[in-house]
Amino acid sequence: MALALIIFLLTLILVIWQPRRLGIGYSALGGALIALVAGVIHLSDIPVVWTIVWNATLTFVALIIISLVLNEAGFFRFAALHVGKWGNGSGRRLFVLVILLGATISSVFANDGTALILTPIVMEMLLELEFSAAASFAFVIATGFVADTTSIPFVVSNLVNIVSADYFHIGFANYAAVMVPVDVIAIATSLAVLFIYFSKQIPSSYHVSDLPEPSSAITDHVTFRAGWVILAVLLGGYFIANPLGVHISFIAGIAAAVLLMVAGRQKLRRKTPVAASSGIPLGLPNEASPSAIPIDVVKIVREAPWQIVLFSLGMYLVVFGLRNEGLTGYLARVISMLSAHGTVPLSLGTGSLIAVISSIMNNMPTVLIGALSIHAAHLSAHNVLTAAYANVIGSDLGPKITPIGSLATLLWLEVLRRKGMTISWGRYFSVGIILTIPVLITTLTALAIIRGG
Repeated sequence: MALALIIFLLTLILVIWQPRRLGIGYSALGGALIALVAGVIHLSDIPVVWTIVWNATLTFVALIIISLVLNEAGFFRFAALHVGKWGNGSGRRLFVLVILLGATISSVFANDGTALILTPIVMEMLLELEFSAAASFAFVIATGFVADTTSIPFVVSNLVNIVSADYFHIGFANYAAVMVPVDVIAIATSLAVLFIYFSKQIPSSYHVSDLPEPSSAITDHVTFRAGWVILAVLLGGYFIANPLGVHISFIAGIAAAVLLMVAGRQKLRRKTPVAASSGIPLGLPNEASPSAIPIDVVKIVREAPWQIVLFSLGMYLVVFGLRNEGLTGYLARVISMLSAHGTVPLSLGTGSLIAVISSIMNNMPTVLIGALSIHAAHLSAHNVLTAAYANVIGSDLGPKITPIGSLATLLWLEVLRRKGMTISWGRYFSVGIILTIPVLITTLTALAIIRGG
C-alpha cells in the first residue's frame, strides 16, 4: 500500500509541476511504467483500464475540438456580447447572466470549454467596459467556479461524468433524468453564494454602448451557422446512442469531423476544380461571406488535448495499483457503512468524502477510486446508483476547493496569468473553500431527495 501510494503521489506531482516539459500524458505513463516494474500493477490491468477510459477520453477530445472550431468562428464571443447587451447596463444582471452563460456552455461543451475559452472572452469584455480590478476578479472567479459546479447535468458535461457513467452503465437519458434537476439546484446555489460573496465588488451599472455589436464577433458565418445545427443534432444523438448501442464518442467524433470539414472548406476549395462558367468550385455552394477569416483546422487538430488519452490510461493504471493494494477496500467499508443509514447519509457522506479526496489528489484519479470503491462495497442496485451520482458530484465540485483539484483549474490560472491577472494558490483556496462547501452540501442533499431520501 505504501509503495502504491508513493508512486501515485510522485506521478501526480510530475503531472502538476511539469505539464509542459514532459506533457501530462507522458508523466502519467511514466508513473504507470514505474508501477508496472514495481509489481503494483500487472500487464493484465492495461486492457481493463483501457476499457474504462477510451470512450470518455475520445469524447472529451472531440468536444474540445468542436469548442475550438466554434471559438475560432466567433461563437462564444458572440454569445458573451449578447449577454453584455442583455444586461442592459445593470452590473448585477450582467453578473447573473455571465454565470448562466457559463453553466450553459459547461453543460454542452464540458467544463474545460468554459474555463479555458469563455474566461478570456469575459476578461476582454470587462476591459471594454472598464471594470475595476475588484469587479473583474469577481466575474473571473464566478466564470471559473461555475464551470465545474454546474458541469453535472449531462454525461458529456465533464470528463469524470463520462468515466463514471460508463463504469456503471448509466445511459445518457437516465443520467440526465436524475442530474438535470440536481444541476438546477447547483446553479441556483452557485448564483446565491457568488452573489452574496461578491455583492460589494459587482458594479451597479455599466455603459452598454461600450460593447461592440454581437454580429461583429462572427469571423466565419458558414461555420457559425453550421455549429448551431451540429450542436442540435449532437444533443439528439446523445439520447439515441445508448438505445442503439452506440458509444457517445462515436457521435461526438462524427460531429467534430463534420464541423472540421465545414471550417476547413477554404483549403478544400483551393484544391477543387473550378467551373469555367461560374468561377465557383465544383461541388461546393457559393459562400455568402467570402471575406470569412480562414480557420486553421490543422492547427486545431494538432493542438487538441490528445495527451489526455495517455494521461487517463497512465493515471488510471496507477490508481489500479492503489486498488490492487487495498485502498479501495477501506473506502468500500466506509461507503457500505453510510449506505446502512439511508440515502441521505450515503449521498452526503460519499459525495463529501470524494470531494475532499478530489481536492487533494485531483478529480481524474479520484472518480475511478470512488467507482472502484462503490463497486467493492456490494450495495443494493438503488444505492449503487445513488453513490455513483454522489461520486460524480464530489468529483465535479471538490476540485474547486484547491487549485490542484483539477488540471483545468491549473490551466485556467495560467490563462489568467498570461492575461495579467495573477491569483495565488492561497488566495484561491481562501475563496474556493468558502464558495464550494455550501454548493456541495446543497447539491448532495438535492440528490438524496431525488433518489428517495
